[in-house]
Amino acid sequence: MGISVTAIVPVYNEEKFLEKSVQKLLKINKIDEIFIIDDSSTDSSPDILNNLKKNNKKITLFKTSKNSGKGFAITSVKESIRTDYVVIHDADLEYNPEDIELMLESIDQDKNNLVLGSRFKKDNKKQIYLRTYLANKFLSLCFSGIYLSKITDIATCYKLMPSKYFRETVFKEVGFAIEVELLAKFLKQNRNLEEVPISYEARSYEEGKKIKFIDGFKYLIAMIKYKF
Repeated sequence: MGISVTAIVPVYNEEKFLEKSVQKLLKINKIDEIFIIDDSSTDSSPDILNNLKKNNKKITLFKTSKNSGKGFAITSVKESIRTDYVVIHDADLEYNPEDIELMLESIDQDKNNLVLGSRFKKDNKKQIYLRTYLANKFLSLCFSGIYLSKITDIATCYKLMPSKYFRETVFKEVGFAIEVELLAKFLKQNRNLEEVPISYEARSYEEGKKIKFIDGFKYLIAMIKYKF
């Protein structure tokens, strides 16, 4: 039996890579629908999205009333999801949508598992900034120790999870710490978590990268907060 999948794409000022990113997603036949949330962009992203929507029935557009953060954007559409699984895809094209097909191969509906795409299970070192590599390694070790579940890439965007879990769980994080909350609350309910190697091409802050050094501290706080 086939698995139906919704891709959730949060967008904030991604005009440089947005069209190419969405077009790559559209080529993945196993993705049934694409929910794109414009988090009140101030560049040409809304125009790009409207043009993409005109010719693609898979795309559904949403817009926040004000810029609220990644966590708020992706969880704001959860009640609209009707597919079996949901995958998060950032619009900046650091991740390759073709890897979603590899992640789908690891889905076990009987186990109701969650699949992570890990940038550190593949030789991406030349593509990852040293500060990002070290920070993520440290945070992943912290998470693994606190939750007693080996995770190599806590900050990965690519999370393929059961829609039932995503819809029915109350999430509180509005920013990037949603990455921690998604995993922490899943592990409290279900230990079936898999990691598969994915490719990665880092973007610079000049190219629009959003996550900041302070977000690392927010990750740590979230790890402790959702453990208890």
